[in-house]
Amino acid sequence: MDIIKKFGYYELAVLYIAKIKKKYLEFVESIPPPYKREEKWVLIISTMYGCPIGCSICDAGSYFKGNISTEDMIRQIDFMVLNHYPEKIIPIRKFKIQFARMGDPALNPNVLEVIKQLKTRYMAPGLMSCISTIAPLKGTDFMEELIKIKHNLYLNGDFQLQFSIHTTDEKIRNKIIPYPKWSLKQISEYGERFLNGNGRKITLNFAAEKNYPIDAEKIAELFNPKKFLIKLTPLNPTEAVKINGFHSLINPNNTNNLNDLIQNLQDLGFATILSIGELEENLIGSNCGQIALKYEKGTYNIEEFMPFQQSIKKI
Repeated sequence: MDIIKKFGYYELAVLYIAKIKKKYLEFVESIPPPYKREEKWVLIISTMYGCPIGCSICDAGSYFKGNISTEDMIRQIDFMVLNHYPEKIIPIRKFKIQFARMGDPALNPNVLEVIKQLKTRYMAPGLMSCISTIAPLKGTDFMEELIKIKHNLYLNGDFQLQFSIHTTDEKIRNKIIPYPKWSLKQISEYGERFLNGNGRKITLNFAAEKNYPIDAEKIAELFNPKKFLIKLTPLNPTEAVKINGFHSLINPNNTNNLNDLIQNLQDLGFATILSIGELEENLIGSNCGQIALKYEKGTYNIEEFMPFQQSIKKI
């Protein structure tokens, strides 16, 4: 694995661009404010070279060159871990590894092996694994196996599952995510089995576009607030968002327009998170992702990210 570039700084976020056998990927380490690394450290790795889903808000879907191997997912994690903790002893209260950068993890069976290996690869009492998926139909076997792994290895709230929903209108959801996937009802039914009396609530993530409905009552009809929580996030400033003319429902500088929606969800029993990252991460590229795409297509503009660019070694 060759590390081509890195952007950012360790106190907030660092984005790495890597190349493996002429294919590009990217991964991130971050410390969400106001935490320090010993309190919370998040690693976000790619599971695919690009992505076959083609979400209209994401850049990675514009190309796809296959799944990343178990070994190369581990290499992404090891690169970040060993830089700070060469003995693989990670004394962090919440050490979160997210399979959420490029690609849908439910379409790569190798992710399951990585999730199993993490429990013994590092001495990390705060380890938490996190899967973020659209729930593709082709990933049904993956999701069934994930239940077994979660019930056997992750028993103490140390696993986080997130579904990318974006809107409660199924027709619009199909336009945003033009790929065969579970319905909202199927996601709900799966969640009832996934949480068998223990573990963290399942996250329903809405990257909210201002013209796409998020109906609190419909969410309550389908999902159990004892097992699901709601996360509202701004649209990331990807090229796809710009090209498709999307506008984020969430203005990081003024979220008053969300007060009624959040109150409705809370009144219906749902824990609701308004998740707005540091705006500086958009400049680093750690929020939106797919800078690797610019390398793949040869459209990388060095001046765009010059303030955050650093040289790093080959591994």
